[in-house]
Amino acid sequence: MVKKYRITGMTCAACQANVERAVRKLDGVSDVSVNLLTGKMTLALDEKVQQEAGIFEAVEKAGYGIAPEADAGIDQKRDSGTGAQALIDERRRETRAIKRRLIFSVVLMIPLMWLSMGHMIALPVPAFLSGHANAVTFIVFQMVIALSVMLINHQFFISGFKGLLHRAPNMNTLIAIGSAAAFLFGLFALVRVGNGLAAGDKELVGHYLHQLYFESAAMILVFITVGKMLESKAKGKTSEALSGLIELTPQSALVMRGEERVEVAASDLRPGDRVVLLPGSRVPCDGVIVEGRTSVDEQAMTGESIPVEKTVGDHVTSATINGNGTVIFEATRTGSDTTLSQMIRLMEEASSSKAPVARLADRVAGVFVPVVMAIALVTLIVWLLVGQSAELAFSMAISVLVISCPCALGLATPVAIMVATGKGARCGILIKSGEALEDAGSLSTIVFDKTGTLTVGLPEVTEIMVSDERKDWTDEDVLSLAASLEAMSEHPLAGAILRAAENRGLTGRAGIGQFAAVPGRGIKGQFDDGREVFLGSAAYMEELGYRNHGLFRAADSLSARGRTILFLAADGSLIGFIAVVDQLKPTSAAAVERLRKRGLKVVMLTGDRKATAEAIGRELGDVEVIAEVLPTDKAEVIDRLRGEYNLVAMVGDGINDAPALARADVGMAIGAGSDIAIESADIVLVRNELSDAVTAVELSRKTLRIIKQNLFWAFFYNAIAIPLAAGAFYMPFGIRLTPMIGALAMSCSSIFVVLNALRLRAFKPLETVRASAEEEPLEVLVGQNLQSGRGRAEEENKAVQSSGRDGREYPGEDVMEQTTILKVEGMMCAHCTGRVEKALKALPGVADASADLEEKQVTIKSDGTVSREQFVRAVTDAGYEVIG
Repeated sequence: MVKKYRITGMTCAACQANVERAVRKLDGVSDVSVNLLTGKMTLALDEKVQQEAGIFEAVEKAGYGIAPEADAGIDQKRDSGTGAQALIDERRRETRAIKRRLIFSVVLMIPLMWLSMGHMIALPVPAFLSGHANAVTFIVFQMVIALSVMLINHQFFISGFKGLLHRAPNMNTLIAIGSAAAFLFGLFALVRVGNGLAAGDKELVGHYLHQLYFESAAMILVFITVGKMLESKAKGKTSEALSGLIELTPQSALVMRGEERVEVAASDLRPGDRVVLLPGSRVPCDGVIVEGRTSVDEQAMTGESIPVEKTVGDHVTSATINGNGTVIFEATRTGSDTTLSQMIRLMEEASSSKAPVARLADRVAGVFVPVVMAIALVTLIVWLLVGQSAELAFSMAISVLVISCPCALGLATPVAIMVATGKGARCGILIKSGEALEDAGSLSTIVFDKTGTLTVGLPEVTEIMVSDERKDWTDEDVLSLAASLEAMSEHPLAGAILRAAENRGLTGRAGIGQFAAVPGRGIKGQFDDGREVFLGSAAYMEELGYRNHGLFRAADSLSARGRTILFLAADGSLIGFIAVVDQLKPTSAAAVERLRKRGLKVVMLTGDRKATAEAIGRELGDVEVIAEVLPTDKAEVIDRLRGEYNLVAMVGDGINDAPALARADVGMAIGAGSDIAIESADIVLVRNELSDAVTAVELSRKTLRIIKQNLFWAFFYNAIAIPLAAGAFYMPFGIRLTPMIGALAMSCSSIFVVLNALRLRAFKPLETVRASAEEEPLEVLVGQNLQSGRGRAEEENKAVQSSGRDGREYPGEDVMEQTTILKVEGMMCAHCTGRVEKALKALPGVADASADLEEKQVTIKSDGTVSREQFVRAVTDAGYEVIG
């Protein structure tokens, strides 16, 4: 069972490593992950072997606080954003507390630095503190100020020495020892000054008056606090995206109670409630509209700035903004189940996860502090052995302690992951874990499912052909029987056949019983009189023993043009086939090209016959096509590709894609796809745009570069700073660092790592992919103008066109008025539809153009001489976008 806890008292990577080490030793505990940035620990607990009490004891024994995440005020069923908000509030409180400590410390440091270093620039010193006669007062005065600064920043000492007592030293241990050592040396200097005054040794008094180190003891703490202050502010910026999502959550909602509208807390909404949405208000939960019409601004969820028209039966999503209409919708998902809550949860989980690249830093952090303490001790001993003064040796040792920076190691990865997941969410990309983020940046191959991913997912019937041997059958007979069978199917192609039948007025259905789907092959049923009927692929027909060479040749010709062929068999023979096309999304080809330019191999995975798949592959460009794959075999194909191409991503949207998504190194689910696919994926593309898959790869690659830069800096800084502080360059070049400079350098190191990660906030995806205007158009004919199989096929292959079993040619029908339907995004009013219609009617060959605002589509009647490319260009030039 996965358990989550809040850990308090952690200040650096060493703390994180100490907690992980303490808990990982326990029996029955596995997959321990502690995140320094969020203060969370997740683990897998076998409660038959280990109880939670053992985990609490181990963490507390290591010197840290622990509480179950639920006890931290998180009520997941009512508001999944509470936990994230608690983290943000905690950071704000932490920043305010550090700011107060810093202000008081700086105020006290002014007189301390005046007394200790003012003589260097000839600043006056009060008479009662000047001269050897007042030496003790002078020292005590500095000691009191330094002690006050140390008391103000007592957290460093409590945490540091507590870790030392528990044999788990951390960054605060280094700071506490360094500051305390400097203070103790000041006390030693006070004793020596007293001895000098008693013995009348002015030289001894003068020597130790300038070796007090009280200012170092205090200034170390001040510089570290300055660093913590800036670091805290910078870390707060990493969670701005998360905070922005939480602020989208409405606090109240209007609910119908009988005939009255009652205002309730949004957290009290339950599925089935009828919620009233007023103009300009934010949607409090997910639901389906049951009354009214409106437009909804979905930019917060999808990034699209154009409002979407909504009416009865349409879904509304939490955190989107209602336009100028009033609607009533029925709540379907509330509380932690809403889309917004799930986005917040995914971002929290991703922020709390680790990327594999951070494992080396974790291992180093586990031994970092003890090693630094050993180096400091060796530094002290070596300088004493070579004959240097105790003051120099002591100063060098303190510098080693305070300049080393385990913080940079601990922050290198989590700050980058948090900023990246927040930036991804703003771009409509939900990244579930740090591992997915890293793997997406290292991909070599990306596999796309065809239907609904590369294609629009709304196939249309283009041709119908009847066998020469079944002259008693017409196109309408074939379409009507196929529709009767497909009425019981949920396959995407079933919708195409049913829509075509409805457009021709074929509403009657044959009595078919004992319906069954044959996965990857087709469907079958039985007439009421016992006769069987089959609809499916050529392979299915051959398995059943049905062959018709004329139909197969014609089907091959159409397959080469990207059509999917469904053969119909009944009464012991093949009757004919229906050709269907599912057009590519306007952004597919350009997205594939962008991926190829980034060095990725692109693979298309489909169950279509090879000729059809290769035709679509040619439209996409240079892609590897894997065709005739059964839904149950997709995961096996992914396994094979992983063996060939290293890291492989899978992009899909359907239930049958879920196993492949889970098996791939990185699974990307289209946001408009099934819940099962989304659950199985590592990355969710909310906007249903393939260009977002490219953006996800670009963002992951940049994040991985930032993480590697941070880790390099963390290691490089310590590798250079520690020898420098130990005096490695003192003898040959006279270069040495004082403890104060060391403390300042340490603070700057942590700040650098956080600021470098914040560069990801400036990440911008490349220009949105637009539809390629150079692709060969596929004309989709609807209504009475479906092409007849007897009369139309490829002009360039007339020997096969409309051929029967003997290959004879049949004359084509006269060219009829052609009707084309375009799905157009961006039309919001009658003025918009008028502009689109005007732009299309201006094209030579267009007889009429009619735009439907509600359906967001344009019906164009032309003489057949105008290509789809020209239609698309006209609509685009008018300022709108063709999406299908």
